[in-house]
Amino acid sequence: MDIDPIVLISLPVLLVVLLGGLVARGRSGQKPGGREVGQGGGTDVLERPAPGQTPVAADEELAAPHVDVGPDTLPEVVVPDTPAELVEPELMPLGERFKRRLSRTRNVLGASVADLFGRGITDEAWDGLEEALITADVGVTATLEIIEELKRRSREEGVTTADGVLDLLKQALRSALGTADRSLGRATDEGPTVWLVTGVNGTGKTTTIGKLAAVEQREGRELVLAAADTWRAAAAEQLGVWADRTGAHLVRKDEGADPASVAFESYAAATERSADLLIVDTAGRLHNKRELMDELGKVKRVLEKQAGPLEETLLVLDATTGQNGIAQARAFLEAVEVTGIALTKLDGSSKGGIVVAVQRELDLPVKLVGLGEDIDDLAVFDPELFVEGLFAGITD
Repeated sequence: MDIDPIVLISLPVLLVVLLGGLVARGRSGQKPGGREVGQGGGTDVLERPAPGQTPVAADEELAAPHVDVGPDTLPEVVVPDTPAELVEPELMPLGERFKRRLSRTRNVLGASVADLFGRGITDEAWDGLEEALITADVGVTATLEIIEELKRRSREEGVTTADGVLDLLKQALRSALGTADRSLGRATDEGPTVWLVTGVNGTGKTTTIGKLAAVEQREGRELVLAAADTWRAAAAEQLGVWADRTGAHLVRKDEGADPASVAFESYAAATERSADLLIVDTAGRLHNKRELMDELGKVKRVLEKQAGPLEETLLVLDATTGQNGIAQARAFLEAVEVTGIALTKLDGSSKGGIVVAVQRELDLPVKLVGLGEDIDDLAVFDPELFVEGLFAGITD
């Protein structure tokens, strides 16, 4: 039979192409050990074939014949007990978080000390520092007292440098913050600890509760969350999301229900479940609405009839509101006996001095501060770390 000379010439080329394709298919996407490196988009080779075997593709796995693979050829696969997305990240040290998250206030206050006193201890420098303290919302009265104290000490101690003034200012701020107990109260008798949380809409009250619940859950405590904010349509839903995330039991009623009845039923549920902690969310009451403030007092009275004095009544304030927060706090103090302040959004404000103003004007300790949006960015307030964070790196 005659064969076309063109075919004879083409055969070797065709064989080379076919052999090259087979070799490329066997090598593509593999590392030593036979695991597929590529992701999607084609046929994935699952295992390196034994000698003489055909590679097994992902879509042929069920139909492929069984191949015995010994321990020397199959790497061990370790399945974690907890899915990767649920593993808690390692927390940044609290001091480092204060340094990073107080940058806005530091730019207003800390930088002023270095700039103003770098040219000497002058009246103009003291005036500039006074302005910086007021801008940072330390408060006019507190600022004037601090400036007079700094002037006196600088004269008596012979301070002549910016570093010396900065050291005196740190001491003055620590003194203004005092040594109040900032720990959160716990029940000493049988029954759940009760924390009542209140504050104006938009301060981050419900988010603060959720972050508190996350901290408590990691400590192994059983929680009940009470959605006693029945005025805002999405309040119970928002609290429910946090309950799901933290494994807490949620007590809620329909929109418009009596908040005091929600509080009553939540304490009964916490007792029945032998819960360690009950956190009660309340409506974001406007401080100029007398009837809403009266209702807040009713919620607290109902809880106290069941539980006795509450371990905490926390008022959530927004650091970005500055001196307005003082006015809000005074109105709440008329309705309930507040035990401490949770100051949110401290990382987003240049008015971090409000911590000093709140404590001085209201004689209430700042117990918690919000340092960011993440679930772990609610921290117990530490005056030493706060002051150091305000001036970190200023004179380095």
